Amino acid sequence: MFVLLAVSTLPIRAEIRLPNILSSNMVLQQRSQVSLWGWCDPGEKIKIAASWNDKVDSVTGTRDGRWQLTVQTPAAGGPYSIAFHGWNTVVLDNILIGEVWVCSGQSNMEMSESWGLPDAKAELPSCANPNIRFFHIPRTTSTHPQDDCQGKWAACDSNQLKTFSAVAYFFGKKLNKDLNVPIGLIETCWSGTPAEVWTPTAMIDDDPALKAANDRIPHSNGWPYLPGYCYNAMIAPIVPFHIAGAIWYQGEGNTANCDMYSKILTTMIAAWRSAWNEPLPFYYVQIAPFTYGPGNAGTIIREQQAKTTRLENTGMIVVSDLVSDTTDIHPKNKHDVGARLATLALAETYHKTGLTYKYPTYQNMEIKGDKITLSFDNAPTGLIIKDVEPSALVIAGEDHVFYPAKAKLEGNKLTVSAAAVKKPVAVRYQYSNAGVGNIAGKEGLPMAPFRTDNWPLQ
Repeated sequence: MFVLLAVSTLPIRAEIRLPNILSSNMVLQQRSQVSLWGWCDPGEKIKIAASWNDKVDSVTGTRDGRWQLTVQTPAAGGPYSIAFHGWNTVVLDNILIGEVWVCSGQSNMEMSESWGLPDAKAELPSCANPNIRFFHIPRTTSTHPQDDCQGKWAACDSNQLKTFSAVAYFFGKKLNKDLNVPIGLIETCWSGTPAEVWTPTAMIDDDPALKAANDRIPHSNGWPYLPGYCYNAMIAPIVPFHIAGAIWYQGEGNTANCDMYSKILTTMIAAWRSAWNEPLPFYYVQIAPFTYGPGNAGTIIREQQAKTTRLENTGMIVVSDLVSDTTDIHPKNKHDVGARLATLALAETYHKTGLTYKYPTYQNMEIKGDKITLSFDNAPTGLIIKDVEPSALVIAGEDHVFYPAKAKLEGNKLTVSAAAVKKPVAVRYQYSNAGVGNIAGKEGLPMAPFRTDNWPLQ
């Protein structure tokens, strides 16, 4: 017996598909040409209507089934919707327009309430805020750049905050309060990772010095160490998404090649700016004091981080005063870290005035007899020592042997001496892995670590 099967001659049509970063509940960058993109049938015509304007834009799918166009966003506001019409219809709703920031790095950026952070736990009862939205990219690697990633946009509430970056949350909370606009936060971090994995592979492998530096990083099954592996899976997929800037908390993962950190970081920043085709603001945290063991790897990383501020449109915050236990590489105070990053962004990106965000920074010195007088920038009302004697402040003569120093304050000047050093030539402050200083500007921000010499750091 023969059975006739009916075979449809109608073509199978692909549905419009969007990347996960384009979804309901998202925040789009205000007053910008933002990209919308996705996949469809080759040659399929897609009409796109955003509820904040009266326009209907259209785009035709390419031969490889992709499409992309840009639309102009208004000033901050919402909620809005976007409808995509092709063979099928996709509608995104509850969209806000505001400020969008990428929040990246390793564990100190990744830490959330679930890590046992008291300041994040204290936020849970009152954190619900529909004007702060989270997009959390899970830990993922790839050998080649990807065009999509996992994740979904969600409004901030106690459930979402439990597993979202505490630093990013406190950063976004302050921006939302002070700018009075919706804030979108994209968390993309991985504990233990060196900066090379967040940098396109070719930019490391094609530079002999960077490749040699990367080869010094210990191989581990606990986290990626090969160049580009996190960039490909956790940065590349969101590059078309327009952002205001990036915040970064990382450095501990590069102690094995600490002397190259500034070159590595500036290369990474340049790569991100090239990918987004914008001179993105890039603000980062100088790593905190910690007992790294023999050598001065932590000290050198901090020095390299300070050096990186010479790159245009970057900024660094100092957090040495926020450490209660130098045997814990994960300081628990994330509230002040996020707030300081936000204050930096408010001043430098959003041009808010009257903010204290610059740290007392060594300017020059003058040697007179057995004393050295140091002058500092960013101490408009003077300096304070938060104890009877300064800590982590040392002085040396030509023999390069450093001794604990005494100090006398006068405005923004610090006169330093030690009984054992009759002919001083150099001063260092907080120049050891776990050294915690106690000198600050009267406005409250800690003095940045410094040294007046250029002697080798062993």
